[in-house]
Amino acid sequence: MVLCMKTHLLDKLLKSSVEKGDLQGVTAIISNENEPLYAAGFGISGPNKSQTMTTDTVLWIASMTKAVTAVAAMQLVERGLLKLDEPAVTLLPELKNIQVLQGFDETGAPKLRPPKSDITLRNLMTHTAGFGYDVWHQQIKDFVESKNMISRSSGSREALMTPLMFDPGTDWAYSISIDWVGLMIEEATKQKLGEFLKTNIFKPLGMKSTGFFIDNNMSNCLATMYRRENNILRPDLKFKMKQNPEVEAGGGGLYSTMNDYILFLRMLLNDGIADNLQILRPETIEVMFTNHVGSNVDMKMHSTNKAISRDINFFPGTPKSWGLSFMINQEKAETGRPANSLGWAGLSNCYFWLDPKNKIAGVFGTQILPFIDKKAFPLYMAFEKTVYRSLLGKY
Repeated sequence: MVLCMKTHLLDKLLKSSVEKGDLQGVTAIISNENEPLYAAGFGISGPNKSQTMTTDTVLWIASMTKAVTAVAAMQLVERGLLKLDEPAVTLLPELKNIQVLQGFDETGAPKLRPPKSDITLRNLMTHTAGFGYDVWHQQIKDFVESKNMISRSSGSREALMTPLMFDPGTDWAYSISIDWVGLMIEEATKQKLGEFLKTNIFKPLGMKSTGFFIDNNMSNCLATMYRRENNILRPDLKFKMKQNPEVEAGGGGLYSTMNDYILFLRMLLNDGIADNLQILRPETIEVMFTNHVGSNVDMKMHSTNKAISRDINFFPGTPKSWGLSFMINQEKAETGRPANSLGWAGLSNCYFWLDPKNKIAGVFGTQILPFIDKKAFPLYMAFEKTVYRSLLGKY
């Protein structure tokens, strides 16, 4: 398929959002499996007007970390160090203490019972283990408050000891489970997660500005987080993921650039190959891109903290499923994304998608809270729609 990108239309769309004051800055890239088709940044990356937003600006990519951790886990599956359907408790004994939450008694104490089956790596990678997030699941928030648990932002291992909402393998709920996958990788390799990722993914792919720790070079290009409050964007100069935490969060701790992340997506599009290096086998990519959870999973999520995230409902009315860390739209999406494409996002209003049919990938980055921001999210959807209308010759 010959791809003809109307780059001026994408420029106009993104640039106008900055000029109107909807966003301080935005950056995006579209690529095929070999090279970028579009790459641009507009606006500023912080209160200092000289800090321009570019594709080399370092962003907290939040849950876009999950796909990276999943690739690392599948590298270990290929090596025989992890197994998709082996109980995760074999590597992580503390999972023996995780129980299913069945509500709260009249005193407000949680009612718990043992799960009916063991949690597996497949459960963790497909969000079918039973874990949740306190920002989207009221029962988890209530449990955390009832136990006065330490916040996940602390980077503490203890913060992951929240209960299950259902028995493993019986339902779907977006969750902290990829943080547990990161811990499995550490136990299997006897390395910190960041070191394993650096050696096995970042260096081979040429991702020079990606990691849990913000080094000096990354710090010089680091974007400021903004928060939209009462329709006003305000910089949060203190926002930063905890550096050198006890747990390097495989579910959301990475910083990266759009130039780096598109190299990762391009490898996935190219059957696991990058510059003649085989990062993953083609058959492993196929497994990751396959639906593992049944059809038309309800992925609506209701926020328990509007300062962090608004309610979530990607592509309402479109049947969706889940691969090994990716959402799959089973039918053509409203943006034009073909059936069986994949994607996900990060809390900071970063988004990506993979389109194996047309061999293109896209990544879009801002630094704004709350998630599903009322300006950034519609812009992202318009961006993706413009890409597909351009490719189909509708402009």
